[in-house]
Amino acid sequence: MSVSPTTMADAIRVLSMDAVHKARSGHQGMCMGMADVATVLWTKFLKFDASKPDWADRDRFVLSAGHGSMLQYSLLHLTGFKAVSMEQIKNFRQWGSATPGHPEYGHTPGVETTTGPLGQGLATAVGMAMAERHLAARFGDELVDHRTWVVAGDGCLMEGVSHEAISLAGRLKLSKLTVLFDDNNTTIDGEATIAETGDQLARFKAAGWAVKKIDGHNHGQIAAALRWATRQDKPTLIACKTLISKGAGRKEGDPHSHGYTMFDDEIAEARQAMGWTSGPFETPEDVGKAWLKAGKRGAKPRKAWEKALAASNHAAELKRAMAGDLPAGWEERIDAHIAEMAATGKADATRSHSGAALAQLVPAIPEMIGGSADLTGSNNTFVKGMTPFDAPSYDGRYVHYGVREFGMAAALNGMALHGGVIPYSGTFLVFSDYSRAAIRLGALMGARAIHVMTHDSIGLGEDGPTHQPVEHVASLRAMPGLLVFRPADAIEAAECWKIAVQQKNSPSLMALSRQKVPAVRTDVSQNFSAKGAYELAAADGAAKVTIFASGTEVSIAMKARELLQAEGTPTRVVSTPCWDLFEKQDAAYRKATIGDAPVRVAVEAGVRFGWERFIGEDGLFVGMTGFGASAPYERLYQEFGITAEAVTAAAKSKL
Repeated sequence: MSVSPTTMADAIRVLSMDAVHKARSGHQGMCMGMADVATVLWTKFLKFDASKPDWADRDRFVLSAGHGSMLQYSLLHLTGFKAVSMEQIKNFRQWGSATPGHPEYGHTPGVETTTGPLGQGLATAVGMAMAERHLAARFGDELVDHRTWVVAGDGCLMEGVSHEAISLAGRLKLSKLTVLFDDNNTTIDGEATIAETGDQLARFKAAGWAVKKIDGHNHGQIAAALRWATRQDKPTLIACKTLISKGAGRKEGDPHSHGYTMFDDEIAEARQAMGWTSGPFETPEDVGKAWLKAGKRGAKPRKAWEKALAASNHAAELKRAMAGDLPAGWEERIDAHIAEMAATGKADATRSHSGAALAQLVPAIPEMIGGSADLTGSNNTFVKGMTPFDAPSYDGRYVHYGVREFGMAAALNGMALHGGVIPYSGTFLVFSDYSRAAIRLGALMGARAIHVMTHDSIGLGEDGPTHQPVEHVASLRAMPGLLVFRPADAIEAAECWKIAVQQKNSPSLMALSRQKVPAVRTDVSQNFSAKGAYELAAADGAAKVTIFASGTEVSIAMKARELLQAEGTPTRVVSTPCWDLFEKQDAAYRKATIGDAPVRVAVEAGVRFGWERFIGEDGLFVGMTGFGASAPYERLYQEFGITAEAVTAAAKSKL
């Protein structure tokens, strides 16, 4: 006798209840409400093989409403993902378990992206769908043909990033993207209508999506809607009308059961209502077998795909791209460029130097996909020969994100997590405030995304303090897992790009200038930027002063060195293009680079925060103590005292 879909869904409900109850923490309400939708999706539509979680052509499942993590853990456990055993379910939200409070990429096999900050899962999924379409254009539908499914709740769709994500997806006609909206009218404070009056179907439809509304507990309607979604030529939204805590007796439909931990008598009542007689953390044998069968459903298409891959001329390239390996010979053009820059000593804005480096890397690395948040000409992210990423072909390698910094950064994460592409995109550094939440999540996941942030200081000039980053570099340097590069000239810019594209497990951020700066490096015997900080210029004699600087202020430091040495004060300069890389060097190198000069000065057109690691608590700092102003950049540097003369005076004050 076959097991009914409702009983299979009840297995999710009971596991979710039991895990949350044991942990005395969590959110079973959403898990129970979306159990029916998840059951139909995972048993009939989702393309996956539990024995091969990293199958490249699997469908991607994204739980944007990450607080309902027990929904995903239940599904992974029931379908046979070995890493999510019953013991792991019992240890939900405990130290060292594979079942943390919110799904974490890289921590639990089967979890495609870290979620929890509402709306970001949806925005990340857009990037996954973009990567799928681009790889299909490159390698063919026979090898790349899968869907991205998203479970999102009222909170996800309230978040502003949802607007950026759905409008971008609609414009790009990402037809293999489906959002399953848990339409339960529930938020933490009560019914969603206390804060929301919008019509979500109308909103998605206006953004270019196909939309449908169903009963989220009617398995026939769910299956019909999922079939419908696979036939559309645009992204799809299915609003699944559900009851939060479905099956939980008196708590069913209670708007306050979002994060409610049920009491013993309430769990007993829920079990009785569902007709569930098994004990805590027990799944009836027939139900368990039915779920394991669903987990094996994808084995046959996966093996057929592997056979097709083995016979394909694209096999080696697709495997290399998905592994994140760079093509043979990728360094030749960029190394030749570095040698040329050393010979010519070209002065330019570091954003231009970055663009010149990209001009060498993009043709050499076909996985690189660029873009900008409507600032292409300012960010220098477009390389000649690139074409727009767009429907219907999707073979272009340049994305016009529009003014959607948050959505753009989240999409970069999604593309990176999907694999097969190395995404980068640009905006002004001050607008990293808009994209910061996605940059942080990317750092937490180790997503290989590269954020190009130009106009990195008061040096942008006339646009004034609204556009002049002051605290941004310092705050981004404080973010764990993010490599922040601030190159000083063409050579450092190219070196930093070489490092960034090789980072398989870390996002990178380029802080780049609008204003021109002189060349400061000629020695290209090694990639000194890879050390994070290095002695750019030695003192003539035993150093009495060491000047530390990054980016556009390195040339100021070099000028100050000239002034001090002309007065008989031996002075050295240390360039610090990437602090995180410096921290990874051994103690002896760090000590030697910082040196033992009695006077240490740092200069940077930003706030002092963090510079103590180089100059100590009693070191001197020349930089910003407040916001900027509107004027030509030369005047601003003079008015704010960020000059070689000011650095010289500061050093002399302690000699």
